[in-house]
Amino acid sequence: MQTSSRARRTHLLFVPFTFVAVACSGAGPEPTPPPREPPPDGKISAIAKPPEPPAKPPAPTTLSAVGLSADALDKTVDPCDDFYQYACGGWIKATEIPSDKARWSRSFSEIDKRNEQDLRTILEADVAKKADKSDEGKLGAFYGACMDTAAIEKAGTRPVKPLLDAVRTVSDTKSLEKVLAKLHTHGIWAVFDVENSQDSKDATKMIAVLDQSGLGLPDREYYLSQDTDKKALRDTYVAHVAAMLKLGGMADKQAASAAADILGFETALAAIQKARADRRDPVTMYNKVDRDGLKKATPSIDWDAYFKDIGFPAVMEISITSPKYFAGIDDLLKSTKPSVLQSYLTWQILHHSAGILTKAFEDEDFKLSQALTGTKTIRDRWKRCVDATDSALGELLAKPFVALRFGGESKTAAEALVQEIAKSFDSRVGELDWMDQATKDKAREKLKAMEYLIGYPGKWKVYDFAVTASYGENALAGAAFHFKDDIGKIGKPVDRNEWQMTPPTVNAYYDPQLNHMVFPAGILQPPFYDAKSSVAVNLGAMGFVVGHELTHGFDDEGSQYDKNGNLANWWTPSVGATFKTKGECVVDQYSGYQVAPGVSLNGKLTLGENIADVGGMKLAFRAYRNLRASSPTEQVADGYSEDQQFFLAAGQIWCSKMRDEETKRLAAIDPHSAPRFRVDGPMSQLSEFAEAFHCKAGSHMVSPKRCSVW
Repeated sequence: MQTSSRARRTHLLFVPFTFVAVACSGAGPEPTPPPREPPPDGKISAIAKPPEPPAKPPAPTTLSAVGLSADALDKTVDPCDDFYQYACGGWIKATEIPSDKARWSRSFSEIDKRNEQDLRTILEADVAKKADKSDEGKLGAFYGACMDTAAIEKAGTRPVKPLLDAVRTVSDTKSLEKVLAKLHTHGIWAVFDVENSQDSKDATKMIAVLDQSGLGLPDREYYLSQDTDKKALRDTYVAHVAAMLKLGGMADKQAASAAADILGFETALAAIQKARADRRDPVTMYNKVDRDGLKKATPSIDWDAYFKDIGFPAVMEISITSPKYFAGIDDLLKSTKPSVLQSYLTWQILHHSAGILTKAFEDEDFKLSQALTGTKTIRDRWKRCVDATDSALGELLAKPFVALRFGGESKTAAEALVQEIAKSFDSRVGELDWMDQATKDKAREKLKAMEYLIGYPGKWKVYDFAVTASYGENALAGAAFHFKDDIGKIGKPVDRNEWQMTPPTVNAYYDPQLNHMVFPAGILQPPFYDAKSSVAVNLGAMGFVVGHELTHGFDDEGSQYDKNGNLANWWTPSVGATFKTKGECVVDQYSGYQVAPGVSLNGKLTLGENIADVGGMKLAFRAYRNLRASSPTEQVADGYSEDQQFFLAAGQIWCSKMRDEETKRLAAIDPHSAPRFRVDGPMSQLSEFAEAFHCKAGSHMVSPKRCSVW
């Protein structure tokens, strides 16, 4: 359940819906007059005071025509009191979370649903060509094998039998090393994980990074917390682990005992792991030890043999994310009985492989997901197979998707939008009164060096592993291919154009070491971006996303990397101190938000994303104003000004509902704030929002303390 170190370094727009925004009650939208007029009862006005005469003559239009949803609104609330509810309340009331989801959003989920159906159509057509040696044949063979449940049932645990057999050979740390290497080459990250990364002190070099891993629950706090909910989840977890071991052939009594041992071992791992919020400091995450230092940190593992066994004996340059962890596992592995290690490794195999095994394994695996997220039913088989194919053969599958959904002028239009946001940042830097000229020059140098990858890669990945009629074997072969492809980059030149997600993905990210932003074709779809929508709406939605990712280059983490991606301090001392003080203000602001009774946001964990949200919204608003400056008229949509349309668009992309269990899970592990606070948090900091909706001082949406950084 833990992500790789590259994924942890990368700043995603949001945590994907793997397992899984805040459910709010409220009356649906009413057929009211335009918001510039008070409603009939006179109690709540959409605008707190009469608007000033428009600077430009109005051009009347409708919300639908500019790309907004009138039905999503809840006009029974004052936008100055609760803008999230105002923008999304109607949608929230009318929307039910699908039974196979832990959360649902008006943007990410709806687009993902469309993209998923497109991919299904492509793959089902490819199944007819599965005997061909073409790209379509390979895709069809993989997807077809995944859909062949009769063959999967017949195979049982045979696909993972070589791995399970290897586990039985563990009798000491030497034999343990062999098995860990075997599991790791198939993406089963027991105890620790390894992958390529740029050297934080020399971003031209690719080195190996070893990181903590190996937990079956989402985070260390699930093992260490004494909260009632976490204790109950641990009981559920032990029962689940025992059930999985029994499905794997272990006797009932032995399985129960082994499950208890596994919880104990994983709790010991959790106790020495670095806390999630602490992992946000790139300085402490970079510990260049190389092969000799790794041997000193964890001498019980034969590291020369390990790198030889994973197929890369020449890897010498190595960083570890936590010296304490790698010293700790040395003691833990030496003191743990071989029988416990065997049970743990068996569980890790079954846990990570449940989706490629029989229905009994899948159903039992879903029980854990259900306990963690509240999801009611398992996803349809075809949806899981679309995901599996995208995971194994993503860029191959992306080719027909891009041809279908990202043709014409889409790429050019998106590039223009990104450039406009970049201009906004450049001008914003020039206005900052807390930043001296030397630091401003460095910030602009970094901005100028930033690259933008839009839509799809310039060079497609080639997948050179064989696909057969066995889904389990195909999935393991795909995992082995991706491992070899990843580790094989160590020691080679850095490729700044490499993508870390597939083009149909509904997400975006910034990588501080590559100093680039990536916007897949999958997210450049309505309601994020639509050529038919107004400038105000496109900039409020997709512009906000672009501004968010760009600001990550200058948040509390990104600001520690220079224009070339090196971990280097480019701030003058006094400006750096002011920057940190401003960040502490943001931590305090968001720590005061509650996502559920007694459950607050972790302001430290979410700091980078919150800085990016506020900065991104500011940049997008400035870009929208610049693009509309020369327009002779102002589009007024059902009474809403263009400024108001911008903020409605920024709000409506986050309209979300979430199950209670998922709300609590994400509060513990997600570096992003809950959707409500990705709207109300930034907007309460912007004077432009208060002016647009004529919010008075003292209103909930007018923060008494401005905590924005950029």
